[in-house]
Amino acid sequence: MNKFEKMVIAVTSRSLFDLEKSNQVFKKGIKAYREHQLKHENEPLGKGVAFPLVKKLLKLKKDNRSLVEVVLISRNDPSTGLRAFNAIKKYKLNISRAAFCGGGFRDGYLKAFNVDLFLSAHSDDVKEALGDGIPAATILPRRSETHEEKKIRFAFDGDSVIFSDEAEKINAKKGLKAFYRSEKRQANNPLEPGPFKVFLEKIHKIQNAFPPGNNPIRTALITARSAPAHERAIKTLRKWNIYLNEAFFLGGADKTPILGTYHPDIFFDDQRKNVKRASKKVPSAHVPYGIKNKKKKRK
Repeated sequence: MNKFEKMVIAVTSRSLFDLEKSNQVFKKGIKAYREHQLKHENEPLGKGVAFPLVKKLLKLKKDNRSLVEVVLISRNDPSTGLRAFNAIKKYKLNISRAAFCGGGFRDGYLKAFNVDLFLSAHSDDVKEALGDGIPAATILPRRSETHEEKKIRFAFDGDSVIFSDEAEKINAKKGLKAFYRSEKRQANNPLEPGPFKVFLEKIHKIQNAFPPGNNPIRTALITARSAPAHERAIKTLRKWNIYLNEAFFLGGADKTPILGTYHPDIFFDDQRKNVKRASKKVPSAHVPYGIKNKKKKRK
């Protein structure tokens, strides 16, 4: 890998640190928030949902070269954002680049940083990023303990995350039987890419830099699909030349027990109800993409 292939992860201060108390103050107004942040500027911040993942990614090296860069993207202005940088210094995180947007957000900033993944607590910012072709997800708060392991584990839902929502559209419009008939008929036709296909490719490139028996990253597909719809998903990944370490075809069953055993550092799913349930066990993020995230028109 050369320096241009380094993975770039953008995280907001609320996803990296525990800023829920500050966020409650923010609801009282900008002035109150500014006063609060300046008053507590030197007080340590707790670890946020994305903190364990970020810490592991920053340690990922090959031949003594870092393979991942983390960039801080914040809605704070430079003055109130100093508290986040103080926390970065306290935890000795190798994060040096940042964008303090002063209350606004522009997805163009993410492109300027060549971001491969954006994690935020603001769903509107995530939607903008996805609209600009950048893999992005909304982190959900959680208070359960983090599973300690050196390996980095990613877990992905299939449709509307790795794959497009083309199959889900059939399910939504014509029902489950029509979905299975269609997937069986099109088993040899690759699915169109979803928003996280490019991120999965980036992970795969990093995995290829390590020997199979000593790889620091594991990936898993955890999907509601089941036989016979499994075949098209597997053949699509094969066509893309992407290798996944594990796959679970659950036939619509609750994903939480599998996630609680697999222990991902983060789980991505397009259905908020799945993410909310999973977040009680593992760090989880909602990908607001696809037909299931379209607002229904009122009659």
